[in-house]
Amino acid sequence: MSQAAPLNRRMITISIMLATIIQALDGTIANVALPHMQGSLSASQDQITWVLTSFIVATAIATPLTGWMCDRFGQKNIFLAAVAGFTIASVLCGLSGSLAEIVAARMLQGVFGAALVPLSQATLLDINPREKHGSAMAVWGMGVMIGPILGPTLGGWLTDSYNWRWVFFINVPVGAMAFYGIWRYIGRSPAPRKMRFDAFGFVTLSLAIGALQMLLDRGEQNDWFAATETWVEAILLALSFAWFATHTLMRPAGQSFFDYRLLRNTNYVGGLLFIFIVGMVLFATRALTPTMLQSLMGYPAAVAGLVTAPSGLGTMIAMMLAGRLVGKLDLRLLLGAGFAITAFSLWQMTRYTLVLSQSDIIWPGIIQGLGLGLVFVPLSAATFATLSPQMRAEGTAIYSLMRNIGSSIGIALVQTLLVRNTQTVHSALAEKITTANPALLDNLATPQAAALLNNEITRQASMIAYVDDFWLMLILTLCVLPLLLLIRPPSNAAPGEPALAAHAD
Repeated sequence: MSQAAPLNRRMITISIMLATIIQALDGTIANVALPHMQGSLSASQDQITWVLTSFIVATAIATPLTGWMCDRFGQKNIFLAAVAGFTIASVLCGLSGSLAEIVAARMLQGVFGAALVPLSQATLLDINPREKHGSAMAVWGMGVMIGPILGPTLGGWLTDSYNWRWVFFINVPVGAMAFYGIWRYIGRSPAPRKMRFDAFGFVTLSLAIGALQMLLDRGEQNDWFAATETWVEAILLALSFAWFATHTLMRPAGQSFFDYRLLRNTNYVGGLLFIFIVGMVLFATRALTPTMLQSLMGYPAAVAGLVTAPSGLGTMIAMMLAGRLVGKLDLRLLLGAGFAITAFSLWQMTRYTLVLSQSDIIWPGIIQGLGLGLVFVPLSAATFATLSPQMRAEGTAIYSLMRNIGSSIGIALVQTLLVRNTQTVHSALAEKITTANPALLDNLATPQAAALLNNEITRQASMIAYVDDFWLMLILTLCVLPLLLLIRPPSNAAPGEPALAAHAD
């Protein structure tokens, strides 16, 4: 089967990246609209967070289904169904008149949207010759990164200029163009394999993933293991995953829901580990900085978005550069350089104080973006370089799942440490307020003065807690460098190529 013609390859790329962008956007675009939804839908602050939680959990549960669905029904058919379902679910979100309706619609969005990112990655690998995989992964990486970068800004503009419903309606024209392009330019997939569905494996894995996402998303709100809900989720996670692992290992290869032959590929396993760490560092850091700027330094939301957005510019520049270098330089050199640059940017962040200029925020962000861009592209290329094309759909699904789980764990970890370290440091600083300083006691003669002093101690304690989180991200980044030895330089011939050339008519 021949490779796609240049025109078709270009149109396929545009079409599938449109689908990727709307899915990536919806992970963050609704965040800034939550207060407006809360009033419109008469929901409490605790209840409205289910608009985010339902989407995250549904996406996580449905992602591992991608490989089996493609084998059973064909990759093009699943792609079309995913785009159509996601677009229709977006309309339902925008038309929702109650909390129950929008949560149900967001779950549908998550179920249908789960396949879009892994299928776009698999398709780009399939339609491009191996020497262009670096450039293809650069394009894919930019599409994936646009969502977290533009989501809050675009969501805020749509909500302020129109209303929160347009956060979802904006997906309709983009989804329609993506659907037409995929239908028109992607040819028939190879004949689907009539694979039996491993229902027990799917159910146990889904329960484990769903319990993990619920635990991470609601843990801090529930004070972690002080709440019965957290214990229930932790026990369900442990039991479900144990059942899934035992069941999978006892079945013949190729007959279980998860094909454990993927784990025999050293590059693929190393890639899963790296993308897990990247998810933790990338999304955790980007979750910390805007809240730090707004809560401690009084930045308006729009300004905080503007000073953090240049990190995305750095990422895109690095991805375009890395796309050209993949195949010309050892992938491990690019990965090492990317992690080293990321570590340097995090070191700069550990020097933050309450007195910062905007350039003090922008430049470390740009440098971190450059480092992550240099990591993202060669990591994707190296992970799938030695994986057979027949296993790409399932491989990319697990790859996306690990990135999402890493980001969920990273955000939960830094938010928990932020709250607890703030309390610990606040107590330590407050102990320094003693009667040994008469001048200080004179200034605490009124309740207002005592409240002002307490607020300042809280600000200082919070800043120290943020710096501690940046130190944690720095240490995680440095610890991953020795693991580059797990990555083997791919040979010139990829296994099983050529693959799905029927992607082009």
